Amino acid sequence: MKKIVCALLLFGSLFTFQQTVKAGDKVSWKSLPGILKNIKQPAFINKDYDITKYGAVGNGVADCTKPINDAITDCNKNGGGRVVVPKGIYLTGRIYLKSNVNLYVSKDAELKFSQDKNKYLPVVLTRFEGVECMNYSPFIYAYEETNIAVTGHGTLDGQGDDNNWWNWASKTAKTNTQKEDRQKLMEMGEKGTPVSERIFGEGHLLRTNFVQPYKCKNILIEGVTFKNSPMWFLNPVLCTNVTVKKVTVIGLGPNNDGCDPESSKDVLIDGCFFNTGDDCIAIKSGRNNDGRRINIPSENIIIRNCTMKEGHGGVVIGSEISGGVKNVFTEDCIMDSPELERALRLKTNSTRGGVIENIFFRNVSIGQVKEAVVKVNYFYEEGDCGKFTPVIKNIKVENVICKKSKYAVWVKAYDRSPLETLELKNCKFDNVEEENVTENVKGFKLKKVVINGKEVNK
Repeated sequence: MKKIVCALLLFGSLFTFQQTVKAGDKVSWKSLPGILKNIKQPAFINKDYDITKYGAVGNGVADCTKPINDAITDCNKNGGGRVVVPKGIYLTGRIYLKSNVNLYVSKDAELKFSQDKNKYLPVVLTRFEGVECMNYSPFIYAYEETNIAVTGHGTLDGQGDDNNWWNWASKTAKTNTQKEDRQKLMEMGEKGTPVSERIFGEGHLLRTNFVQPYKCKNILIEGVTFKNSPMWFLNPVLCTNVTVKKVTVIGLGPNNDGCDPESSKDVLIDGCFFNTGDDCIAIKSGRNNDGRRINIPSENIIIRNCTMKEGHGGVVIGSEISGGVKNVFTEDCIMDSPELERALRLKTNSTRGGVIENIFFRNVSIGQVKEAVVKVNYFYEEGDCGKFTPVIKNIKVENVICKKSKYAVWVKAYDRSPLETLELKNCKFDNVEEENVTENVKGFKLKKVVINGKEVNK
């Protein structure tokens, strides 16, 4: 096991991305068409592999883990195609996606993921809150695969609830929670403990994520509905060319982020619906020392035509942000819920560090948010107690309407590292309770911005 892991990690250290936006280029909305040209959906051979032909029974009781994975293996060996989940309820454990395979969940079909934690063993190389470790397999996992997909019109149910997975994240229980394991992993990350020695899984309480392609290329997730993940739902890590399209994500459990591209490049999130217990979309790049060890940003992320209901934030950057994030474009989205806390949120601190730049946000209609439409916080969690001062620059917000919020803009940056350039143009904010908070902003510009019926220019 250790030899395999070390070989994988060595490969990871050589993992590089092809340049899409060249260094020194001025990034703007005009950069969008060039980025979109590099995001292409994978194509698959027109051949189907029905999981019932491999022994799967759709009665919601029979264990279909082996038949599903056997169908995927067979499909892969024969050049690829669709592995079809027909009508019925199929109980399963971990699913490993292989190159050139499209896992197709038909209408009126449901993949129901087992509550037996042993079904997600042996451990695999993964990330937990931005720190690499060996842990329970994500429900749908792939490592160094190319051309993979989860598509269809059916449902994938993680069966997370207060008695399964979610209870490990309890903030009130004194025992049987992830607190000690989480702290142990964070310490390993800070000390630089070899990842092959960061072994969790059985006997430990670190939750896994729903879908996690790791170091993969050419990924498509389309049409299906995801429910009740143990933790984050869709988490491509160190991936390139990712499309998440017309997906519904519903889960109000702890840390139920909807879609978290992490240290990934050329990502399109289009036409999706999110109703989540945490951030709807959160863009990340690794945490603290472990994130700096890998040091790969998330970049060229496009979010459009999405609807966000409940969540800590609509579009969020951070807090696992140590590798940096750049070139994020959000447009034509709808956000509205009394339980949606912010619309655009950036969160970091001086233990996270990292550079966040070129964040564009336009044509977004917001019914209401509980706190701020735009929030930038350099004092998240640990606050200012580290040696890695974050840098945030070039945020542009245009054609945004919000009918109700506590703040229009809330920014708290460091005096030694002010937020560089925050521009709002053609925006209207009604029923705003408090004045803007703008601590240490260099280049705060308002043009044709109306707050509570009064135009504010700066």
